[in-house]
Amino acid sequence: MSKKRALRIASYNINGINSRLPVLLRWLEEIRPDVVGLQELKCTDEAFPAKDIEALGYSAIWHGQKSWNGVAILSRVGEPVETGRGLPGGPDDVQSRYIEAAVCGILIANLYLPNGNPWPGPKFDYKLAWMDRLQAHARHLLDSGLPSMLMGDFNVIPTELDVYKPERWAKDALFSPQARAKFAELVDQGWTDAIRKLHPGERIYTFWHYWRNSFQRDAGIRIDHFLLSPPLVKKLKAAGVDREPRGWEKTSDHAPTWVELAV
Repeated sequence: MSKKRALRIASYNINGINSRLPVLLRWLEEIRPDVVGLQELKCTDEAFPAKDIEALGYSAIWHGQKSWNGVAILSRVGEPVETGRGLPGGPDDVQSRYIEAAVCGILIANLYLPNGNPWPGPKFDYKLAWMDRLQAHARHLLDSGLPSMLMGDFNVIPTELDVYKPERWAKDALFSPQARAKFAELVDQGWTDAIRKLHPGERIYTFWHYWRNSFQRDAGIRIDHFLLSPPLVKKLKAAGVDREPRGWEKTSDHAPTWVELAV
């Protein structure tokens, strides 16, 4: 019999993959996550640094867009088998925010949810409409019974526990009552927030602004999430944030978030 091992799956908003490539490659080499979802590539499909990533042993699929958005899934435990590109329900939506693949028997949905600022306004309306589409597709994934996860930068601060000073975010779309309510509705479909499952009362952040020494003061927010379907919750062994890369030179304003599953 083969022994079970922990599969480490990470989510990382890289905030420009080519400008942060040294940071990404260093992190991949040092931590060696098995599967990675990247968000905010900010590059076209042609400009994706596939060769640099493949040189570290990772296969990759990606969905790019010039200057904005962009998502990718990397794997060193088998090729990611793409099952979706673009969030269903928006035939006219040209923003590259969603990619889905099967890896190691798990259906992984990697997403970069719209920011929504300024609020109120058209960008906020787009955010809420995108969340409605996400709910509809997430229900489909749950109904399939397949081991599934939604991961990525959700651009939603779920509760006051997830923000350094709630009053400073009161007028931000990320902490708006509407976005928080829709996130709660999504979770209530039957998903489990992996970080909160294992760390119910801890202040854990995944994003810190570049200004005012936010990272040094730990004045952060938690907007990068892993939502697990019931079959995966049983396999959840650990979850956390790799804070160290956030302190590196020319780094992203996010830190990698991860879960470990018994497989």
